[in-house]
Amino acid sequence: MPRRILSCFHSLNFSGTNFPIPVRTAEGLSYRGMVELADFAEGCKTLAARLGRALSRARSALCFSAAALALAACAGTVETTSAPPPQLANQLPPAASIGTGEIRVGLILPLSAQGNAGVAAQSMKNAAELALAEFKQPNIQLLVKDDGGTPQGAQAAAQQAIAEGAEIIIGPLFAQSVSAVGQVARQRGIPVIAFSTDATVAARGVYLLSFLPESDVKRIVEYAVSNGKRSFAALLPDNAYGNVVEAAFQQEVARHGGRVLALEKYPQDPARMAEPVRRIAQAAGQVDAIFIPDGADAVPQVAQSLAAAGVNVKRVQLLGTGLWDESRIMASAPLQGGWFAAPDAVGYRSFTQRYRARYGQDPVRTATLSYDAVALVAALVKTQGTQRFTEQVLTTSSGFSGIDGVFRFRSDGLNERGLAVLRVAPGGGQIISPAPKSFQPGT
Repeated sequence: MPRRILSCFHSLNFSGTNFPIPVRTAEGLSYRGMVELADFAEGCKTLAARLGRALSRARSALCFSAAALALAACAGTVETTSAPPPQLANQLPPAASIGTGEIRVGLILPLSAQGNAGVAAQSMKNAAELALAEFKQPNIQLLVKDDGGTPQGAQAAAQQAIAEGAEIIIGPLFAQSVSAVGQVARQRGIPVIAFSTDATVAARGVYLLSFLPESDVKRIVEYAVSNGKRSFAALLPDNAYGNVVEAAFQQEVARHGGRVLALEKYPQDPARMAEPVRRIAQAAGQVDAIFIPDGADAVPQVAQSLAAAGVNVKRVQLLGTGLWDESRIMASAPLQGGWFAAPDAVGYRSFTQRYRARYGQDPVRTATLSYDAVALVAALVKTQGTQRFTEQVLTTSSGFSGIDGVFRFRSDGLNERGLAVLRVAPGGGQIISPAPKSFQPGT
């Protein structure tokens, strides 16, 4: 059965091709970066402030997930706390729906949230609609619910969706809202496919279909070790995102028999970055690679500071995550030749073209997540009968194939993705290790 599921999802009409997806923008912070940082920023004022500065600079230009918020409202910050107070479940407005199928599916997004959160939600709703339009005879109906960008609103939305017969819930977007929905859904045995990048909200029955930083770390460390890199140093942002990436990095390096010889964290204030950079520079002669998992607001300056401190960035391999897939990274001289993990861009471009043709504007980067979630649910309804949303089906080891490439859910709610490894170059990331097309049996 697992192999059959993969084949079915592979056969979905993604404009005639089964595509993975890109993560870069022509300018500014990728929307993937915005959402990852926004998620980790919940409860972290320093990170939230930094995200706001990055968002204000982000414009758009790419495709599908319009990796950067290519929409006009892109100039604000993602706000998840300033929406109007949520209504109680029995006070919510009548449900909007997409599709006329028999199987009901909840779709929870912060549609009325202010700033970019609301813009992202509308784009993800459009992508869900596009998925249904491109699927041949989908037998599902999406019950669209607005959580207002708050946990209380998400809880009420989940209660209403379940009361209206939803068998599975897609969304919400942010971590605290996912936790609220999960509490409601688990009581009724309803699975959730959510979009948060915060791994702590994943749980049995609450699956994260998102770009988890842990996946980037796993892929880039694995590739580095396979290419002879055994000793590592790391310069990490001193924030919640940096904490998550640090744990994953330490674990992956140890798992592959490598050594972390130096690890420092730098503050968000560029004026205070010199000391941690100096300490890493002192250790650079003993390491094969330096890991700098941050976005374009910081990484070019960090790399320039390392070079100024005497680090030969042509000898020591620089490593990053998918947050590197931005034009400012590509234009940085010290970062040329750096390696980072990210989805292949082909599928993303195709999706963006189709989205733009239908809606007249570029989607946000996270729109592919919504598209893939809806396409997956429609495929399972079509092929798996009454077992469609069981844990056995949702966590099949063969996984599924979507716009951003192959992915699969683990029983703990986290996901694994097939990512490419790219090299920083002036014209954009160049693939040096292709993304896998399937998962190896038994892995």
